Amino acid sequence: MMTLGACEPQVPVASDFIPEYKGVETVLLDGDLVQFNVAMTKALSTQDVADYAECAAARYTLIRGYGFARHVRTNVVQEGGIWRADAVYTISPSLPRGIKTIDAEVTTQNCVEKGIPTV
Repeated sequence: MMTLGACEPQVPVASDFIPEYKGVETVLLDGDLVQFNVAMTKALSTQDVADYAECAAARYTLIRGYGFARHVRTNVVQEGGIWRADAVYTISPSLPRGIKTIDAEVTTQNCVEKGIPTV
């Protein structure tokens, strides 16, 4: 009797759910407007990729000597097992107007605690 082991679905293991962060590219668009291009594998949802971009934005904001950022937009795509996000933020020394603002110091600390890399 012949078995068809290759046809059986593989059982996921824990390492299948540990994200692999592939890096951040930062592009200064205009003064305080910054684009973050991130890539990762093993994301469970688009939110994982958006969180990675937000962590990059928070740390970059601190590096530039500012304390706050405001989310403008994030586009997420997945192709060939690689998730990519293209996110745009404004950075500023004081809390900007708008509802999608982040405190860069608090957000960076949260990212460290969650194991999400920053710039």
